[in-house]
Amino acid sequence: MSGAASTHLPVPNESAWRPTRGAVGMLCLIAAESCIFLTFVVAYLFYIGKSAHGPQPRETLELPMVIVNSVALISSSFTVVAGVRALEHGRFAAMKGWLALTIALGAWFVVGTFSEWGKLMDEHGLFIGTNLFGTTFYALVGLHLLHVIVGLVLLSGVLACAMRGRVAATHAHAVDMISWYWHFVDGVWIIVFTTVYVVGRASP
Repeated sequence: MSGAASTHLPVPNESAWRPTRGAVGMLCLIAAESCIFLTFVVAYLFYIGKSAHGPQPRETLELPMVIVNSVALISSSFTVVAGVRALEHGRFAAMKGWLALTIALGAWFVVGTFSEWGKLMDEHGLFIGTNLFGTTFYALVGLHLLHVIVGLVLLSGVLACAMRGRVAATHAHAVDMISWYWHFVDGVWIIVFTTVYVVGRASP
């Protein structure tokens, strides 16, 4: 009886997918960073319209430049995926090209953000200490900008190694983990953009 029962025991599936340490670590990092961003988003929403003096969102924030920057950043999610796929198939020239384009799009976003800040300071006198709007705006957008810069440093490091021939197809998983972080940064920007430039500008 016991022998018959033993023949029905489930056989472990060695080919079943298991998350790697890198994937688990990256997911934990993304979860922790998401909590930080959530705090800043809630703070921004809470203080909308509560500035007693100084420039307000609808008076200062302009959409055209920000939309162009946003398109550049979101597009970089597609280029980084193309780069990872090229690496998986051993197409190193294509991988370097896609990574370079990803970095260029991210750099465009960074330069565009600093340009926007310069205009806000010069034309509207909006600094981080001007009022509650300035404090929460620069804190939230600046936090995201910091993450974009970190992502660019990581991607630039991969590209530099690739240019020296030190990146192989076996490194595709590690590069893919960096792309996860980049996707997170892009996804967070959609939330930040909606919070700051849509909800914020519509507030009284």
